[in-house]
Amino acid sequence: MKYTQALDIAPGKAICYSGFREGQSPGGVFPTYKEVKEDLLILQHQWKYLRLYDCDKHAETVLEVIQKEKLDFKIMLGAYIVAEANNYGCPWGGSYPEDQLEENKSINLKQIKKLIDLANKYPDIIFSLSAGNEACVDWTDHYVPVEKVIEYVKMIKKEAKQPVTFCENYLPWLDKLKSLVEVVDFISIHTYPVWEYKNIHEAMDYTKSNYYAVADTYPDKPVVITEAGWTTYSNGKGICPSNVSEEFQSIYYNDLVDWSLDTDILTFVFEAFDESWKGSNEALEPEKHWGLFTVSRKPKKVMQDLFSTL
Repeated sequence: MKYTQALDIAPGKAICYSGFREGQSPGGVFPTYKEVKEDLLILQHQWKYLRLYDCDKHAETVLEVIQKEKLDFKIMLGAYIVAEANNYGCPWGGSYPEDQLEENKSINLKQIKKLIDLANKYPDIIFSLSAGNEACVDWTDHYVPVEKVIEYVKMIKKEAKQPVTFCENYLPWLDKLKSLVEVVDFISIHTYPVWEYKNIHEAMDYTKSNYYAVADTYPDKPVVITEAGWTTYSNGKGICPSNVSEEFQSIYYNDLVDWSLDTDILTFVFEAFDESWKGSNEALEPEKHWGLFTVSRKPKKVMQDLFSTL
């Protein structure tokens, strides 16, 4: 079953969008209406489908801009759920006091309800919903038990009309998330060959093997890719610096998009713009450099021919 049938959408290019600029961050300073409009006017030339991670002020602004400016975008909107259980296996800290975990359950419930409210407010713009992002994988710092994610999915499906998914690394879908597969309308996977020590020559074969491992396991359930991309810098922690560059990003992006369109697989490229607020304070921190555009909205090599005037 193809994603176009399950989601009732036309084939098209898709990208993850987070509009936080220099000095901005979730929970801090948010992008303005003007800044979001500027971003969307850039993105509308190449992409129809945008993925948003959170039901925060940023998401509200994006939806408002699309509606008021009559822009031709469709949104996958996510609820960002935080830790409800300790994950001592997380290398950067996944343990919390019990009172914090209890408070997080209330935070998550509010987030799910906000997702439902926005879905019902913007039914012509929001085409699908996600109950969370990378909250079940072994290394996450915001671990939520699978059983609780299933509850959230059921809650969303009961009160919103859009198809519902959960966004997670490809590997847990093969075993740990089998019970979740039964309740989502479609599966959303993440695949990052460069994080798994693959070089650019191995990248697309590895991406395809990740995708088909899940798709072949669940032949009756649509599978989309909600994150796949290539960073342009690395400080050497987790990603070898020789494996990343703007040239490699360009190769991977073009190969990924060509394959996705040829095979009718909805693939959200990660990501539109660099995010300087992410990760460590090191300038070459790879988490900061996945964008096809820099944080100042200048096109990297992959986009320079298409956006030469920016």
